Order: sequence, then C-alpha cells, then structure tokens
Amino acid sequence: MRIVVFGIGAVGGVIAGRLFEHGNDVLAIARGAHYEAVRDGGLRLVDPDREATLPLPVVDAPARVDWRDDDIVLLTTKTQDATGAFEALVAAAGPDVPVVCVQNGVANERIALRRFRHVHAVCVMLPAEHLEPGIVAASSAPVSGLLDVGRYPSGLDAVDAQVAAALSGATFESIPRADVMRWKYRKLLMNLANAVEALCQPGDDAIELSRLVRREGTEVLRVAGIDVASIEEDRERRGDRLTPRLARGGGSTWQSLRRGTGSLETDYLNGEIALLARLHGIESPVNELLQTAANDAARRALAPGSLRASDLLKGVAS
Repeated sequence: MRIVVFGIGAVGGVIAGRLFEHGNDVLAIARGAHYEAVRDGGLRLVDPDREATLPLPVVDAPARVDWRDDDIVLLTTKTQDATGAFEALVAAAGPDVPVVCVQNGVANERIALRRFRHVHAVCVMLPAEHLEPGIVAASSAPVSGLLDVGRYPSGLDAVDAQVAAALSGATFESIPRADVMRWKYRKLLMNLANAVEALCQPGDDAIELSRLVRREGTEVLRVAGIDVASIEEDRERRGDRLTPRLARGGGSTWQSLRRGTGSLETDYLNGEIALLARLHGIESPVNELLQTAANDAARRALAPGSLRASDLLKGVAS
C-alpha cells in the first residue's frame, strides 16, 4: 500500500510526516511555495519534544503521480478546495482509486462519491498548525491525533482496516467505525464555533455566541433526523488522549483567516446547518449570521479577532 496525501497543510502535513517517519510508503501532493519548500528542503515537522526534517516525496499535482493499483488517497484539503482537487484527482487516477476524506464538515464525502466508487470518511481530531512554507507543527504528544475511519455512507472494508493500522502505528489512534458519519456530525457541531474563535475577541460574549450557535445546530440536526454521536460518546472517545503542549493561535478557520487565504471553510460548517435548516423549513439565524460575517472577513482580509461577539449577538437579537 502506498498512501498519497493530497494537501499537506496543518492536518495533512502532520499525517504525511508521521506516516513517513514511521516507515510507510508515502507520497505528498502540495502546491505553491509549500510544495517548493518541501521539494527543495524536505518537510520540517515540529512537535512538543523535537523537530525533524523529513525527505518526504512530493509532487505538485495529481497528474505528476505515477499511479499504482495499491494507492490509497488521503484528501486533506479544505472543503472549499475539494471540488477542484477531486476533479484533478479523478482525471489523473480514475474513479476506482480509494479516496479517504480527512476533512472537517460532512460535505466532502458526498462530493467525492459523485466521482469515485470507493469513498471513506475520517473524523478528525488533530491539533496542528501550518507555520510557514515547508513547516508544520503537531501540538499534541505522544498521541498526535484521533482519526477514526469508515466507509461512506456506512460500513467497513479492507481500506478502513489498512488506513487505521497505518495511522495507529504512526502516533495516531484510529478506530474503524461503520458509523463514522455519526461522529463527523458531532465534530461538525463542535466546529460551528470555529467562526467565533476566528472572528471575535475572547470573552464571555464569545462564549455565549459559541453556545448559541451549537445549540441551534443541534436543533437543526434533530429536525433533519440526522443521527449524531452523543456528547457522552465523544467525551469517552477523547478522554485525556490528546494533550496539546504546543500553543496554537487558533483552529483551522482562525489559521486560514490569519494567512489571508481569501476563503474559509465556513460555508461547509455553519453553512451546512443553514442548508439543512432551509431544506426542512426552519430558521438558523445564528449560523447564517456567522457564515455571512466569516465570508465578509475573508474577503476583506481582516485579522483574527477583529470583531466583537457582543456586536454579532445584537445582530442575532434583531
């Protein structure tokens, strides 16, 4: 088995680096300055205990890969970049390559299934950061992350077992789960507050806004009849397994806003709740407000923490 990691930013970079340094056959796909830095100097992987520069093989597009029958693709781009990634991937590798969506949100797997016959999902719990071109950081040690995997829309097969075994041997915990999407919906609820973290200054009003957006999301999923792993299940799964020891400025949405990428994954987090609410004839004002505010902040290249949650809460009240 060769693992092709498509997208080696924070999450993908840590996964590719850990798999490579633990003896797996890994090929990375990156772009731009990050690709050039890894190509020329290797991937620098920082964790709480050490730094390592890894001679990770890398190409700049799926078309540059000499595809093999034993390849498995871990797709780790942000969801807003997923459609273009899938189109390039299917053109180069064909529809039979197994694709494992290692991404936040719940939309990627459906997008992939339009193009690929064998799609898998991973519930991502991995505190990481893309520091600069060629450098990524794993915040937690000795366990880098929890990456449970299953077939989409449900079930298990040999790919899930292979991926879970490789990850479990490379500082991650990975459980094959036939119901992995239940867990991804629980993670979605947690990620609804990503926009608050990215947009707002810390404080009690930000805590309240985070509570409101998650409560609204929970109600929308209930009305939509979507099965979600319980809070108790999630707490038991996490336990004290993740012990972040490197400080991060913020999560994935915060990092995208800080880098000024011009786009955020909010359309597939808060926007997922807004979509479901519209499909079921109910309102989701808090999620819609955060979706709009986050997209506006990305377009205007605002710095993280530029807004006050109290001002956004006034918009919800009105």
